[in-house]
Amino acid sequence: MNKGITMAVMSSLTFSIMNVLVKLVSTRIPSSEITFFRGLIGTILVLIFMKVQKVKFSNKENKILYLRGLLGGIYMLTYFYAISKLKLGDVSILVQLSGVFVVIFSSIFLKEKLQPKTYIFILAIIIGTCIIINPLKFSSYSQYAIFGILAAAFSGAASITIRYLARSGLHHNYEIMFFFLFISTIVAIPLMYSNFIIPNTKELIILIIIGGVSFIAQIFLTGAFSHQNAVIVEFVRYIGIFINNLWGFIIFKETITLQSIIGGTIIVISTILLSKTQKDK
Repeated sequence: MNKGITMAVMSSLTFSIMNVLVKLVSTRIPSSEITFFRGLIGTILVLIFMKVQKVKFSNKENKILYLRGLLGGIYMLTYFYAISKLKLGDVSILVQLSGVFVVIFSSIFLKEKLQPKTYIFILAIIIGTCIIINPLKFSSYSQYAIFGILAAAFSGAASITIRYLARSGLHHNYEIMFFFLFISTIVAIPLMYSNFIIPNTKELIILIIIGGVSFIAQIFLTGAFSHQNAVIVEFVRYIGIFINNLWGFIIFKETITLQSIIGGTIIVISTILLSKTQKDK
């Protein structure tokens, strides 16, 4: 498996671990507060790593760097608002549209082209994803659904900016990560202002671990976009849906359906086959 796709898979695995921790702590701590701590811990860690490894800010393409952070921040705003108004399952379905937006934005802004056979494996990944999430179950036909779609659009746009910045070779991955983590921290402050809950010792430890795990996931994600086409990275990350289902079954004793097993198998096999056709870029 090539480096770009391997890092995309590792980012999905690491983010899935973060999701488990979020599920554990979110019974009492609001999502905006979790976002704040995740961003704050990540910002501190990335600054420490930059200091130790003597990585300096490039002061180049600052507008794109700020845009990357802003798009990521708005994505979380719209995502959490959608969660507050819609069924979680329906939000998950809408957010998977991010892959479609990456395809559109990539062709417009990055001018990246795919090998014809690549589309076969991407289609297989989409089919596997649909089998797991079953979009026919979508039931939130209301004005609030637009926020789920906007979350997908901003997520896709953020992915494009990561690929653009990484491909330029002007920025260290830590610099790209810093702008997202720092701005997402700022964005979370007004959201948690009115309902901040002081975490107990156990919750605080989990929040700190969430920040650390998220930081590792961001390293893998940014690295993936540094080595591989944005469209391929985005669809390979769909393997995270299957991994989340496995964690739900193993840790939370949630039922894993035959649909999840079939869909997950299709995604995993398609990802492996896709990797064999790709070279790092």
